[in-house]
Amino acid sequence: MKKFLCATLALIMCLGLFAGCAPAADNNGGNTGADLSGTYDITMWVSEKEGVADQFQSQIDAFEAANPGITINAKIEGVTEADAASKVIADVATAPDLYCFAQDQLARLVQAAALAKPGKAAQDVIIANNDSGSVTAVKVAGEIYAYPMTSDNGYYMYYDKSIITEEDAKDLAKLVAACEKSGKKFRFALENAWYTAAFFFATGCEHTWTTDANGDFTSVNDTFNSDKGMIAMKGMQILAKSTAYDSDADKFTDAGVIVTGTWNAEAAKTHFGNNLAATKLPSFTVDGKTYQLGSYSGYKMMGVKPQTDAKRGAVLQLLAQFLTNEENQLARFNSFGWGPSNVKAQANEAVKANESLAALAAQNAFAVPQGQIAGVFWDNAKLLGAVAKAATSDAELQKGLDDYTKALDAFTSLTPAQRAAFTVIGGIKDTGWGTDFEMKEDPKGTWTSVEAFDLTAGTEFKVRQGMGWKVAFGDNTANADTSIPLSDKPNYKVEAAGKYYIQLVVAEDGQTAVINLVAAN
Repeated sequence: MKKFLCATLALIMCLGLFAGCAPAADNNGGNTGADLSGTYDITMWVSEKEGVADQFQSQIDAFEAANPGITINAKIEGVTEADAASKVIADVATAPDLYCFAQDQLARLVQAAALAKPGKAAQDVIIANNDSGSVTAVKVAGEIYAYPMTSDNGYYMYYDKSIITEEDAKDLAKLVAACEKSGKKFRFALENAWYTAAFFFATGCEHTWTTDANGDFTSVNDTFNSDKGMIAMKGMQILAKSTAYDSDADKFTDAGVIVTGTWNAEAAKTHFGNNLAATKLPSFTVDGKTYQLGSYSGYKMMGVKPQTDAKRGAVLQLLAQFLTNEENQLARFNSFGWGPSNVKAQANEAVKANESLAALAAQNAFAVPQGQIAGVFWDNAKLLGAVAKAATSDAELQKGLDDYTKALDAFTSLTPAQRAAFTVIGGIKDTGWGTDFEMKEDPKGTWTSVEAFDLTAGTEFKVRQGMGWKVAFGDNTANADTSIPLSDKPNYKVEAAGKYYIQLVVAEDGQTAVINLVAAN
């Protein structure tokens, strides 16, 4: 599958469409002269939010009007941007021609050869018309692979101004005290790495990955395990140790403060009503020094699948450019509150007056653009919030940081053979999903654990590749279902207690597998 798509991409590049010779387009995505006339049946995935598909269809109609002779018959389906990449990678050949996705999925899509790079003219438009963060977000190894669509995938704070003053909203300890006094919850997903990072960025910690041209992660610059990281852990404890703390930031019940994003704007208005206030995150103080909480700034984008027909590929690129232009981004803001990446759209008075986007903009002054990040970070940084909540000493905080670093080191030190190998991970030997157990391949396609495990009924585990979650097999029924992304298979659950070797038999397609429990003699 991947080899076929790479060959396809090479063919299109030979025809010049992705080497700067694509049909010329104006800044709105309109055709400026090249003959692309014809009828094109296309498939497209957009947000599942009600009304989004209909609006995209009307925008496609406008594209046709701007490009006489081109007819687009679009089949548009609603698929959440968070799941799009996993579904595309599961079977690129049958994936949609155009699809919207969150930026953290870009590297995986590049690895799967699931994106056709825009031509030089389109890249110039992308760079000229969008904010720098969104332009960086669509790049892998310096190359642009997609079209920026929003700059609103970040987080900030809503609070109840009947119990919290504007001045107190600037200080974490005062916010916590106000919630405790009023019996309200302070909802902040500290046990989710995306949010946990806010405390580390506040103290100046860094976490960035280097990828090669194929989108594979090659190294990481991480300073979480440092004196600055220890301050971040103590900062988290100001909230995590409070009776007001709740890690569920998608639930508004009893919330006095909630750290979330634009996706919860309507829920925030409903919950807080006339007492709604929105602003950047607060600061916290440790050992007499104050630190402003950081965050990740994130983006959503539109990608084009590689095509065997060069003319069709050019039309899709032109359409993607049109659908992400100033006018259409503003239309989605007006209908759904999405924050534009287009700089002219950002300057629109209605956009600037939006309370949620204004809070996000204020927080983005302290945000770190979310680049391409390996799954090992998301799997292990989220544990730091739980450590901060449970720890009763600096030594326990330090152990949490050390365990985090060990996990990163184990991933970055993998050889090519180890990245291709499978391991067992789960509720085995009381490791709590914290340890990968080695497997050996013999014969080809059959992987067996090196050791036998005493497994109780109900024990759950997965068999994953390269100590990551991009390819991870579990329940056998799901393992046989190619409609379920390899990263989303449910866990395998042991039915009968016993001592077993765990065996994985992978089909030639690499998309399906069977897990066997082999009784140990």
